[in-house]
Amino acid sequence: MLRHRGAMGNVHFMRNGKPARGKRSRQGWFPFVLVGLPLAAFCAVLTIPLEDSIATEILVPASLSPGIDAQFARCSGRVRYTCVVDGDTLWVEGTKIRLADINTPEISKPGCAFESELGERATARLVTLLNSGPFVLERDGPDEDRYGRKLRIAVRNGKSLGDTLVAEGLAEEWTGRRRNWCA
Repeated sequence: MLRHRGAMGNVHFMRNGKPARGKRSRQGWFPFVLVGLPLAAFCAVLTIPLEDSIATEILVPASLSPGIDAQFARCSGRVRYTCVVDGDTLWVEGTKIRLADINTPEISKPGCAFESELGERATARLVTLLNSGPFVLERDGPDEDRYGRKLRIAVRNGKSLGDTLVAEGLAEEWTGRRRNWCA
């Protein structure tokens, strides 16, 4: 068997003046197509990002999820990761959540002393409820509000934590409009 350098500098093995046919030349591109392309397609599918809400609903249904079991405190400062803003707004692992089923008095810009006091009580109670054990955040309606907050209902053992705040007089059911707590 002779070696011959082609025009491009590649080495070709020659037998009787013709290219040698061995196992390598018979394989050609077929194994690459048979194995390589499906493998590349599979890897590409794995890298496609899913929308958060779709990923949560498809990959971890609320009925199978162990729930959120984190320690919550009042939010302070600019960095907010897992904390409570007020009676109906919280951060969970860097995502801002608005409890979709309730409305509580404002504490950032209250209209009167009564709203401020009730808002502080609702906020403190929400911290206590969230820290009382695992809960899940369920989507019921639109994914986000106009401020970009995820709209969710906090549920433990099949009961909304918002319903507890309503029953205790610290919140009202959300009707689509904010209440004037000072009237």
